[in-house]
Amino acid sequence: MLEMKLLYEEALAEKDALVSCRRTLHQMPELGMELPNTVAHVCKELDTLGIQPQKLAGGVTACIGRPGGKVFLLRGDMDALEMPEQSGLPFAAAGGYAHTCGHDIHTTMLLGAARLLKRHEAELPGQVKLMFQPGEESLQGAAAMVEAGILENPKVDAALALHVFPGVNHVGTVMWRQGPALASSDSFRITVTGKAGHGAIPQNAVDPINIAAHILLALQEVNARETDPQDPLVLTVCTLHAGQLHNSIPEAAVLTGSIRAFSNQNRAMAKERLVQICQGMAALFRGSCEVEFLAGTASLHNQPDLAAELADYTGQIANKMVELPRQMGSEDFAEVTQQVPSVFMGIGAGGPEEIYNRAGSHHPAIVFNEEVLPLGAAVLAGCAGKWLEKHSV
Repeated sequence: MLEMKLLYEEALAEKDALVSCRRTLHQMPELGMELPNTVAHVCKELDTLGIQPQKLAGGVTACIGRPGGKVFLLRGDMDALEMPEQSGLPFAAAGGYAHTCGHDIHTTMLLGAARLLKRHEAELPGQVKLMFQPGEESLQGAAAMVEAGILENPKVDAALALHVFPGVNHVGTVMWRQGPALASSDSFRITVTGKAGHGAIPQNAVDPINIAAHILLALQEVNARETDPQDPLVLTVCTLHAGQLHNSIPEAAVLTGSIRAFSNQNRAMAKERLVQICQGMAALFRGSCEVEFLAGTASLHNQPDLAAELADYTGQIANKMVELPRQMGSEDFAEVTQQVPSVFMGIGAGGPEEIYNRAGSHHPAIVFNEEVLPLGAAVLAGCAGKWLEKHSV
């Protein structure tokens, strides 16, 4: 029988190797769906452990354990962000990309879990499937891997993902919740087309800036008058670009933004109303418009019973279990939660020192506490192993 505390002790003994792996990944940040260096590193590490990796939809998957039983999936995302690192660390990434969301830590923790699980492979009454995922920041990777069959052959029965949180969330703290945890996300682009002309004779033009302004104001009514305030929805226009000269009406104006929702009903309604309002307002003022949805992911829901079970296992080695606040941020692990019972938990990677509190996620100066690596590896491995033990009958 696998014991959480024993796995954590084993992970602590591997801390130096985990830190080395994380720093290697930290110095090779890559974006989006194409992560050749990261994928090669993950495959090499798995090969070294005697685990056969398989490339899938820009990511990597592998199985550990005994075929024929239940299957538990562990997800770690691998992609970075387009920003220059300003951490000041001696192993900081050079160039214009950086791991400022901690995905290098996620990948390392999953590799650490793979090492623990391989060591105890004979004790597993089923299989653990590893999901090293690209493209989380672009909200493309999870959906691509699901479409490519990550949840089949063997069929996945349950899943878990961890995400590091900095600052006041000190190492030893794990955050969890039951039910809705993160919102869906749909980014959009609205291209309003009018008729260019001179600013002094607007009657001969069709002003796309005027149309865009009316669209911007009209969209506020979706939140204010068309949704239940107890079922949150955020529809935000974040950019508006049009024209170059102070005395010329341009041909077009472009607005971009995003929609966030917890319920599938609200998500579908907001997308439908966005199109109706934009096209109706453009037609009203003699113009036209095109609405494009650029990327999206579903809302993330933690299966309540599974969340309680995994929190119980995690609490055996965490210093503190706290509630993960429900928030309008998004995570494309939601695509897995829509298909199989799943849990997304936060794990503290901060500390009392100033270096861990000066910047938040997606900031070029963020620093994560590497002390989280053994705990994260043990949580992943232990939750998978304990769940298989309990549900093997």
